[in-house]
Amino acid sequence: MTAYDDQPWLGLYGDQPATLEPEHDSALAMFRAGVASDPDGDAIRYFDGVISRRQLDEMSDALACGLLAEGFAPGDRLAVYLQNIPQFVIAMVAAWKAGGMLVSINPMSRQRELRYLLADSGASVLLAQEGLYDEIAREVVPESPVRLVLTTSELEHQTEADERLFAGTTRGRHEGTTDLAALIERHRGETPPAVQPTAQDVAFLTYTSGTTGQPKGAMNTHGNVVFTAMVYRDCAMFAPGGSVLAIAPLFHITGLIGHIAISMLAPMPLVLAYRFDPAVMLDTLVRHRPTCTIGAITAFNALLDHPDFTKDHFSSLQTVYSGGAAISPTAERRFLEATDRQVHNAYGLTETTSPMTLTPFGAASPVDPTSGALSVGVPVPSTIVRIQDDDGRDLPLGEVGEIVAEGPQVVAGYWDKPDETAASMPGGALHSGDVGFMNQDGWIFIVDRKKDMINASGYKVWPREVEDVLAEHPAIREAAVVGVPDDKRGETVKAFVSLRTGQHADPEEIIAFCKERMAAYKYPRQVEVIEDLPKTVTGKILRRQLRG
Repeated sequence: MTAYDDQPWLGLYGDQPATLEPEHDSALAMFRAGVASDPDGDAIRYFDGVISRRQLDEMSDALACGLLAEGFAPGDRLAVYLQNIPQFVIAMVAAWKAGGMLVSINPMSRQRELRYLLADSGASVLLAQEGLYDEIAREVVPESPVRLVLTTSELEHQTEADERLFAGTTRGRHEGTTDLAALIERHRGETPPAVQPTAQDVAFLTYTSGTTGQPKGAMNTHGNVVFTAMVYRDCAMFAPGGSVLAIAPLFHITGLIGHIAISMLAPMPLVLAYRFDPAVMLDTLVRHRPTCTIGAITAFNALLDHPDFTKDHFSSLQTVYSGGAAISPTAERRFLEATDRQVHNAYGLTETTSPMTLTPFGAASPVDPTSGALSVGVPVPSTIVRIQDDDGRDLPLGEVGEIVAEGPQVVAGYWDKPDETAASMPGGALHSGDVGFMNQDGWIFIVDRKKDMINASGYKVWPREVEDVLAEHPAIREAAVVGVPDDKRGETVKAFVSLRTGQHADPEEIIAFCKERMAAYKYPRQVEVIEDLPKTVTGKILRRQLRG
């Protein structure tokens, strides 16, 4: 027994229960319960279009029947290659009703990436937007395991197509494909055979980013999905009676759980806006007045920096969480000043089916006085988080090591990769690859990714600490720090920064700013000012691209 088994974080829970008992046996049962409780309520709002829960149930029934008629069998995989459009949710539920699982694919994936994902997952059906099929998937499908291609348009389920997003978009049917809407219409009114997935069955495969080797398909089970949806409802206070804004992409674990799954559980309307565009998202906030959301701090910063932003845009939001990218204390403070809303931290991975830690709702994360890092919260109910050394031994509270999580949200493993599963999840505990520590009260602080540590003249420099100092500079909008080769120091610290609109700062000024605030071995010796930092579609800054 160590300090982590004593769960010191429970003292911060207040009225929140220490454990959560799943209310449903599967995500499909969770969806069906939501339909039964509010059949005529809005399930999805997409610009001016609305789909009720009853309609979503009927369309997914019809699609499930269509899939089965085309040879889809229990255990098969349906891959979706879509932006944030209603068809994503329809396909997800239909895959479950047909006894299969969803494979979520980043719509920014190109041919090489799509080829790998289809082959690795063994998907027998691909649902793609017409444009993505024409530009990317058409050449990949013939050499893939895909037997049926369904295509659809982002223009469906709305009548007021926003010119900022859809200018020049036209319908484009392609030979050898089946129109999704036509397939649904052919089977409208049919009911698929009753399917009852278990908590152990896989709900969807979500692929890791592949920063170290090829992406791996995390097997997020129905039990994982139900549990983490409950975490959002009961701990993050995504409360029934409101609506959830999809800022994150639906293909990502944040979107799958923090947007879709919670909308099914609550139940509450899911507000979609195709993809993240600051101007469109601001208009969506006003049009639909959502009450809760979770997104990357980089996305929130883009909204705050937009010239049309006002405090009123966030006036309907009662709950705001951020995950996927580190938040500096400066960014948290700026968000509060700009919106009058506290942004709460959330931390998790694809392999933890979204959150393993949350800042308790209504609280502000503390700042570690030594490192200056903002806490990512405390372990969620039914979850043990430990800090361990390289040999897998628990370290004392306050010491830095690898963050390891055990709980109902940890995935069953990686698809068809038993060796990688055994290495990353020995005994079912996820070794995150993130380095951090837990204080005496149970707050967790992330130092950085193991692989991002910089060794400068024998001194360890964690990029996150330098980035937090750079965030304090009034002219800097975003910053990323990497190690680059250096003849004298082995590695040296280099910072890439983008500036706020109308601001100016030269590299020498930025270096001097950091030198005043950091130990001599930590401050950046090189600074490069660029227009925008490279990011994933979820808003996480891509340090590996900056290393060159």
